[in-house]
Parts: sequence; C-alpha cells; structure tokens
Amino acid sequence: MSSCQHYEPVSSRRDLLLRSGLGVGAAALASVLGRDAIAAPSVAAAGASLFPNFAPKAKRVICLFQSGGPSHLDLYDDKPVLRQRFNEDLPDSVRQGQRITGMVASQARLALQPSKFTFAPGGKCGTPFSDLIPNIRSIADDVCLIRSVNTEAINHDPAITFFQTGSQQPGRPSMGSWIDYGLGTVNSDLPAFVVLISVNKDKAGQGLLARLWGSGFLPSRHQGVQFRGSGQPVLHLADPPGVSRERRRMMLDGVAELNRLHFQTAGDPEIETRISQYELAFRMQASVPDLMDLSKEPKHFTDAYGADVATPGSFARNCLIARRLAERGVRFIQLYHRDWDHHGDLHGRLPKLAADVDQPSAALVKDLKDRGMLEDTLVIWGGEFGRTPYAQGNANRDAYGRDHHGKTFSIWMAGGGIKGGMTYGSSDDFGFNAVENPVHIHDLQATILHCLGVDHTKLTYRFQGRQFRLTDVHGHVVKGVLA
Repeated sequence: MSSCQHYEPVSSRRDLLLRSGLGVGAAALASVLGRDAIAAPSVAAAGASLFPNFAPKAKRVICLFQSGGPSHLDLYDDKPVLRQRFNEDLPDSVRQGQRITGMVASQARLALQPSKFTFAPGGKCGTPFSDLIPNIRSIADDVCLIRSVNTEAINHDPAITFFQTGSQQPGRPSMGSWIDYGLGTVNSDLPAFVVLISVNKDKAGQGLLARLWGSGFLPSRHQGVQFRGSGQPVLHLADPPGVSRERRRMMLDGVAELNRLHFQTAGDPEIETRISQYELAFRMQASVPDLMDLSKEPKHFTDAYGADVATPGSFARNCLIARRLAERGVRFIQLYHRDWDHHGDLHGRLPKLAADVDQPSAALVKDLKDRGMLEDTLVIWGGEFGRTPYAQGNANRDAYGRDHHGKTFSIWMAGGGIKGGMTYGSSDDFGFNAVENPVHIHDLQATILHCLGVDHTKLTYRFQGRQFRLTDVHGHVVKGVLA
C-alpha cells in the first residue's frame, strides 16, 4: 500500500481528456480576465519586496474601533454655541441642504442639543476632553486629536466598510489585509492580522460581518483571524482527542504533498494559501495558548487596565491582549467595541460605553510607552462617523439621542510617527461641518500607511483589469499630524 508521501498521479485516457478540457477553460478564462488570476502569485510575491518605500516610524498598528459612531460633541469637540442656542433650529446656512437620514426626516424640527457633559483641559497641551473620559484626558500629551475627519457614508455598514476597506461597497480587502500583503509578517507563529471583538455589558449593539477583516480579492492568507473572548481563542485550533502532535504533523505533511501535486496541475494560488495556513495553524497550537494566558502578567499591569480585564471578551482584556500581540510582532491588531449607536437615551447610555473603553484605552497607550513600544506602534481610536448637533427625539427630554453624522467627527492617534499633544483640524461652531484642515477617510488611510513606510499610491493589486489600492484614486498624507 502506497503512503501519501509516495503518491503518484495516474495517467489514463479519461485523465488526459479531463485535463485537456480544464486547460481550454483556463485559457478562455485568462483571456477574459487579462490573465489576472494566473498572474496573482507573482504579483503577491513581488508586493512584499517593494515595501517599505522609506524608513517607517511605525512597525505595527492597533486600531481601537468604536462601532456605531461615538458622539464627538459629547467626548472630544465641545461647542459652547450649542449651549447658547439650545433648542433653536439648525440654521439653513449651516446645513446647506445636506441630506439627513430617514430616522429624523419626519421630525418637525432639527433642534440644537448641547452636550450635558462637561469638558476640562488635559496634559500640558491643555486639549479639552469630556469628563466621561478622564483617563484618555490624562494621555492628552501623547495624543493627536483630529476634529475634522469626514466621510460620505451616512449609514453604519457602508461607513464601517469605507473606514476598513476604502470603499462603501463590500468586496474590497480590509486595511489589515493590505498591510499584511505589502509588509508581510514578523512572527511566523501568529497571524499578521488579528481581530478581537467586545460588546457593551448591557447590549450587544449592531453586528459586525467577517468581510470587514476579509482579504477581498487579495490571496486569502492575508485575511484577519478573529480571536474569541471565551472558549478556544480560535475555532478548531485544538487537536481532536487521541490525536498526538506527531500524528498531526504526519497528516499535515501528507496533505501538503497532495496539495503541491494539485498546485502543479491547477496553478491556483489559493492552494499555496491552504498549505501555508495549515502550517500556521499547527504553529498557533503552541503560540496562542501562551499568548492568551495572562497569569504571568504582574498584577499592577493588569490592574491598570481596569477591573474588566478579568472578564474574557471585555474591551479591557482585549486591550491587554493587543499589547501582548504587539510584543510578539503582530502587524495589524483590530479591536472592535460595539453599541455606540445612540439614537435615544444618549444621556444614560453614553457614560456606560465611555466607562467601558476609557481606562483600557489610556492604559494601553501608557503600557506601550513604558515599554518603549509607543514610538513604533501606531494606536488609532475612533468610529465610522460622529453624531448630529441636533437632537433625535425631543430636545427637552433626557431620552433624546443623536443621529448619524459624517460631515465632521473626531478620532485620535498616538505613537508610531504621530505628533502628540496637539489638535488638528476643526469643525464649525455647531460641530456640523469640517471647516479647517478637513481629513477625509482616504487621507486617514494614506497617513496610516505612510507611518508604516508605505506610499499609498504604490501599494496596489491588479484585479479584473485594473490596479486597486486601499485609497482607491484618492487620499493625501496628512503631514500636519506627523512627528
């Protein structure tokens, strides 16, 4: 009986006819697609050798994404004019005919609603932050607060997709996939792109689709790997009962040989991806349990992230795991925290979400700084858009909310080549339009790539007859935020 290691393909008339038919089909497909599919392996191989284009300031990115659209007006962008003009209608000269969502289109008025939360200056720079986020205020000197980010998207899924992939339409590679494709991995025992998801204690919020960390038309080895908060960190990572490491190694060797033989016949780059992912999963069986074991972390380090760090799947615990991933060379670490979509009861719900993320976000930045890692780790905090300066619902009641708003909102960045202790850009007196140094989503993406030493116009991939990139045909590096 022959083993997998000595497998020999059998040639027959039937086999010959089958392969000939496949060859004709492949030739026809290549002529239609401009040989994109066949060229993909060589393009991917060339990609990693072209980058970085210049000396990078950041080696890795940690993106703390607040899914649902946190209110910039209640956290980062205080507007005294709103207090002076409470319950007045939003002036037509400010709105300028811009579209609003169907959720407030039926309201008789767009009544201005100031924040009910107070602001105070932080750090030596004196940047004002809301009292809801005192710990983030404490790292003001390390943070660049951008108050003029803007997007065309007005609903959650297109807006999150735009932030993550550079397009409102599904199907494009995510930012982490682009970065993995261009720069490659540092630690061969862990994925280059890892995703962690947490939710508000009281409510899960809107769901997140796996395509947000998908590889799109890039080879699938570049897609993000989601780590779960409880149970096995990665599904199906453990060996079945009774299967030893030696037996698993023998099985993988046999499967790899069969896949190599298949690749010689079919030439499909996804076969190579399958081989590499099997090998990565084998190595992860040893590396992931050590990564997720926090028992060796000194108590004063874990305590700095807050009491929730003891809860698997919490934002606090995910922030600590993000630091451990960064230490181990993971290139792009994507955290999602859900339930920032406050159409009602903003006064009651926003403080809970802010409490979830305030201490862990600040602790992560301080932890990286204490370890000498902040200078080459880019940390990003923000959501897909902000909220309106007018109330959704009755402005005279505490149950009011704020609707989606993309014309201006706030995010902050720290470390990795970003200048700390400053604000960049500004919104108008109503927090409705970006009026100084507007930063489009494509500009933000171009700047992130720049910090990693990548020229965003050169990080491209040919698909369906054209060159694609994260920033599409747009985007400018925001030089004013660079250290």
